[in-house]
Amino acid sequence: MIKNKRIFLTGGGGFIGSRLAEVLCRDNEILVYDIFARDSLKYKKTGKSVAVVNGDILDAGKLKRTAEDFKPQIAVHLAAIAGVDTVINNPVNTLDVNITGTFNFVKALEKYSSKLERVINFSTSEVLGAYSYKSSEKTTTKLAPVGEGRWTYSISKVTGEHLLYSYYKTRGYPAVSIRPFNIYGPGQIGEGAIQIFIKNAVRNKDIEIHGEGDQIRSWCYIDDMIDGTMLCLENKKAIGEIFNIGNPKGTVTITSLAEKILLLCKTKSKIKYIPKNYVDVELRIPSIEKAEKILGFKPRVSLDEGIVKSFAWYKKYMEK
Repeated sequence: MIKNKRIFLTGGGGFIGSRLAEVLCRDNEILVYDIFARDSLKYKKTGKSVAVVNGDILDAGKLKRTAEDFKPQIAVHLAAIAGVDTVINNPVNTLDVNITGTFNFVKALEKYSSKLERVINFSTSEVLGAYSYKSSEKTTTKLAPVGEGRWTYSISKVTGEHLLYSYYKTRGYPAVSIRPFNIYGPGQIGEGAIQIFIKNAVRNKDIEIHGEGDQIRSWCYIDDMIDGTMLCLENKKAIGEIFNIGNPKGTVTITSLAEKILLLCKTKSKIKYIPKNYVDVELRIPSIEKAEKILGFKPRVSLDEGIVKSFAWYKKYMEK
C-alpha cells in the first residue's frame, strides 16, 4: 500500500528501524538518520533506495537541514536511548536524547508539515509502569518514583507522546504513536532478554536470570511489529491515535522463557539465578483490542516459532 514515497527514518539503524527500512525500501525512497551506536542495518538487504546520513538527533541544525533537503512525505521517529542497563547508567542522556531529540524531530518537519502524509512516533510499553495487566491505550500512564534511573526512560517517552499529540491537535501533524511490547527477533542487538538468552544458548553458556524469574512479559516477534507499523502508516483512522502493538499470546514468565529456549534450541546451556540489583517491571501484558478493531492488527508468529527463527539467525550471524 505504501509506494513511491519519500520516507524519513530517525534511528533507522536500530533493530525495529532497520527492519522497517528493509520492508519499505522495496517500493519507496528511504533516508535513514542515525548515529549507529547500534547498527542492525548492516544485516539488512536494502539496496540503492536507502540513503544514510550519520547524524545525531540532538544536532537540531543538521536534522532540520536533512529533513528539508529530503522533503519526506512520511516521517518515522525511532531514534532514542533504550535498554534497561543503558538507561540506568545514563539517565541524563536518556532524558536529553528522548525529549530534546523528539522536539528536534517535530520541529525539523515544520517547513513541509502540510505535505506530510504520516508522522509515526515510537513510544514504549514502559509508560504503563511496573504492573501492567491487559493495559489499554486509555490506561493511566505511570509517574514512577523519582530517584530510580530506569524510569527516566518511561518519563521521556510519555513526554514524546504528549508532544506528538499536541502537534497533531495544534499544528495538524498526521501523527500516530506506537507502544511496542517486548519486541524480539533476528537482527536485535544490544539488550533484550530473548536475544541475550539465545546468544548464550548458541554458545552453550549459562542463561542468567536476574531475581526469581517470576517476572511476566508478552513477547512480540519483529515481523508482527512491522505489520502493526505498516497498518499505522496505511490506515487514515490511525491519525491522532496511540496503539499498543504486541502479542498477548506470547505471555510467559522469564523462567519459563529460559526453559523454552533451552528446549527449542537444543543447547547445553543451564539456567543460573543471580541477584537483581535494579527496579524491574514485574508484569506487562498488553491489550491490543484497539489495534485489532481500528487497524485489523493480528499477531501471527507464536513465541515458539519466533524463538526457533531467532536462534537460527543468531547461530548464522553471531560471532562465536
